[in-house]
Amino acid sequence: MNPKSQSRSAARLAAVQALYQHTMEEIPIPQLLHEFHMHRLGEEIDDDQFADADVDFFDDVVEGTTARLAEIDGLIEGKLASGWSLTRLDRTLHQILRAGTYELLARRDVPVGSVINEYLDVAHAFFDAKDTRFANGLLDAIAKDVRA
Repeated sequence: MNPKSQSRSAARLAAVQALYQHTMEEIPIPQLLHEFHMHRLGEEIDDDQFADADVDFFDDVVEGTTARLAEIDGLIEGKLASGWSLTRLDRTLHQILRAGTYELLARRDVPVGSVINEYLDVAHAFFDAKDTRFANGLLDAIAKDVRA
């Protein structure tokens, strides 16, 4: 993987973690970004060296996702099966879907296949194949609407 792709992959994983933390603890975005810049991105945690993240890309995904949350959640909810709601989604999976949807909406410089594959890689870090397939189907359906 080339360094730019690797740094964007690290940024996406960190963005999902930041969005999760924001949802759970309601930390203001500027404070959250500062914390990640100072203590998480590219740091060694528990003897694991994290890849240097593309900080600007990380900031864009976190800030853009939170700024467009109602629109993004509306798109996600619109693709859920009848009887399902956002509250039934695992909180981590919800953040993966939010970040992926944001990129599909706002980052037209990133091809659809790259967005979906990158967030499936993030999903694989947390979930089994069933949940990953769910994320794939949902992001693919959203991509067909917003990138048509």
